[in-house]
Amino acid sequence: MSVQIFVNFDGNCREAVEFYASVFDHEPPKYMTFSDNPDQSQPLPEEAKDRIMYTDLRIEGDLVMFSDTWPGMEFIVGNNMSLTVVTPDMDKTRSYFEKMSTRGKIDMDLQETFWSPLYGSIKDDFGVYWQFSTQPPKTE
Repeated sequence: MSVQIFVNFDGNCREAVEFYASVFDHEPPKYMTFSDNPDQSQPLPEEAKDRIMYTDLRIEGDLVMFSDTWPGMEFIVGNNMSLTVVTPDMDKTRSYFEKMSTRGKIDMDLQETFWSPLYGSIKDDFGVYWQFSTQPPKTE
């Protein structure tokens, strides 16, 4: 069993996920829009048709899911959630951080901490908080 993260956007999911795919060298994601929904029993508002109903990325082995909200649904960007990417490779940590920082505000520069030899955090321009951490393989 695992816990997976689902991130919602207010109409800019495709843009955000394409940016994230480029940061993490991910293949182009597949998208299901609200108009792709096979259940068309209810009328679909025009402004909902191109919004993303579902997409996902596998980042460092973990599935992260994304969608847009339904038009008119209250959307609140908050700091109560962050995506934390942990890798044993310091070069990957640096690369991910540098790419993410091109479209975000650095909260904490990459640096050594008591829990990680290389850690930093960024709030991207979509309002999502990201933490990047290096966790070297355990040696015994």
